Amino acid sequence: MEFDLLGWPEDGPRLRLDYRRFAYAGKFVTAATGKTVLRDPDESLPPLDDDRPAPTGGPNSLPPLAEDVVAAVAFNEDRTDPTTLWFRYVTVRRDRRGDGLGPDLLRRTCDAAADRGYETVRIAANNPFAYEACHKAGFGFTGRETGVAELVLERPAGAPAAVSREAYQSGLDRYRARDLDDPERAFLAAREGVEPPEIDAGHSDD
Repeated sequence: MEFDLLGWPEDGPRLRLDYRRFAYAGKFVTAATGKTVLRDPDESLPPLDDDRPAPTGGPNSLPPLAEDVVAAVAFNEDRTDPTTLWFRYVTVRRDRRGDGLGPDLLRRTCDAAADRGYETVRIAANNPFAYEACHKAGFGFTGRETGVAELVLERPAGAPAAVSREAYQSGLDRYRARDLDDPERAFLAAREGVEPPEIDAGHSDD
């Protein structure tokens, strides 16, 4: 698995992902955010069960469709604190979800942010699965929510956050109070009272 920093926000990198394989694909085409990806160049793309048409070539200003990317993160600097980086969108190719790629890419992007001099990294999670993945990448719940009811998590750029069971469970309790689907309810029931998940060790580069 190869980590690739496509550029920081001021570099304006663009990334074209197949919307049939990735959530939030359209958010990565814009040049408004920095982007990192994990690539698996030796893997063949699996067949699709999505009958929507394939993406077209698009304007000449856009890069070609990225076919070896398995996960991507888009980020920007906090508007009021230049020492803080916000992860805005995280997407993993649908057939690779559950492989630990999201936490791995988040963790590697935090390392890159620390090398660049950022002190804090934040992310907002809109569901318990994303919340769990963020904890596996070393984030901890701050107790705050965004204006659209996403839970705000953060960590020092250069090291995992120290997270207590109480803080971890307090975030899960926020989700438990919401209207959830069956998989989310089962997920939360399985984590009642447990300790935060261990931080993923990640994948080594090829």
